[in-house]
Amino acid sequence: MLLTLTTTHRPATDLGYLLFKHPDRVQAFQQSFGTATVLYPEATDERCTVAVLLEIDPVRLARSAGRSTPDFSLAQYVNDRSYAASSLLGVAVADVFSTARSGRADSRQALADSRIPLEITIPVLPCRGGPPIARRVFEPLGWHVDASPIALDDRFPDWGASRYVRLTLTGELRLADALNQLHVLLPVLDEAKHYWQSDDEVDKLLRSGAGWLATHPDRELVTRRYLGRRSSLTRVALARLAELDDVTDELEPTEAEEPPARRRPLNAQRHEAVLGALRELEARSVIDLGCGPGAFLHVLVREPSLTRVAGADVSTRSLQVAARRLHLDDLSERQSERISLFQAALTYEDARFAGFDAAVLMEVVEHVDPSRLPALERVVFGAARPRAVLVTTPNREYNVRYEGLTGMRHPDHRFEWSRAELQDWAGRVATAHGYTVELRGIGDVDPDLGAPTHLAVFRRD
Repeated sequence: MLLTLTTTHRPATDLGYLLFKHPDRVQAFQQSFGTATVLYPEATDERCTVAVLLEIDPVRLARSAGRSTPDFSLAQYVNDRSYAASSLLGVAVADVFSTARSGRADSRQALADSRIPLEITIPVLPCRGGPPIARRVFEPLGWHVDASPIALDDRFPDWGASRYVRLTLTGELRLADALNQLHVLLPVLDEAKHYWQSDDEVDKLLRSGAGWLATHPDRELVTRRYLGRRSSLTRVALARLAELDDVTDELEPTEAEEPPARRRPLNAQRHEAVLGALRELEARSVIDLGCGPGAFLHVLVREPSLTRVAGADVSTRSLQVAARRLHLDDLSERQSERISLFQAALTYEDARFAGFDAAVLMEVVEHVDPSRLPALERVVFGAARPRAVLVTTPNREYNVRYEGLTGMRHPDHRFEWSRAELQDWAGRVATAHGYTVELRGIGDVDPDLGAPTHLAVFRRD
């Protein structure tokens, strides 16, 4: 199987610096399923092309496959894998260009950070769903897509097209982004991974999808097909993507004004606003209640003024993800004493919730059934009683600005409050438990609708 990548950036031979592969050399890289050879068919200042030729060893591949794989027995020896691009090619490209995928280029870092003209060609690619699927997954990323169907047999045109296409992608992108997109989307189009997918496959997906998958309009389709339709992994991946960036955060408002060149994710603005409030409060210890997979904890542990950081969540899987994100296993004993994670339900009293300067409930309360909210209020404000509580939650009034959004912003939301509803709830809770409360907004403020996210800052003397 073959893939070529071409640039016309001047001088085009800088491609060799970005890929860490010299244009004058032919290099072979052994894979568990064959050999990947990297060479440059052309290398001039005007145009430079790198080719990856993957030669499959069908016997080695068959012997390494288990009985649970879809191509067990004879199909492992008689198949199209030597000719048609698949997850095998995606893995090989990811391996031989691993440094380029990280975005690092020691002597050409400014170029690695820039968009450059690229053309990627794959002569034969299985594409379940045909050319429309190829356009659907690549075009939102800025590619012009030419997916030409390959006839089942040129001698018999009435037989129609096969399931293969010739794919050509052209556009201006960062090289690292292009390579990571191929790593994810080749198996998405093929939809037949060659290896068993364990839990760490979600981490692989999110690493390669960083910066583009969370805002892809078909991220659910991409995620589901990449993970081989394994529902348990798909649920985890989509939940983590939602933590990285709510799908509505990147939708354009319905007004006709010119949008900014690059919209800041609302999730990042929430982190910034809550961290700013914690600094105002001069908090030294913080607990993130309902921390999920640890996105905000990752922000908190980098704040030097905090001497103690904790995260609590009801999901053990989310806590495992948070632990990996925070690299807890690699911390020194002194560092690990500063950070703690534990499983707990926010509707039941727990002594571990107490003793913190501030508690954060970031996009948590809307996931609680209204009948259980009084229990959460009693646990957080009545029993734990931190000096401050910071609550963020969506502003329901702002939802009309998101084109295509129907209902609430997330399928797991039990409710979403208007500004008046939040004011009623926050005022009642503050009065009942001896706090004062200040209401703020996070995100771009609409003069009639307010900000997309509420922030309630509760203080206790």
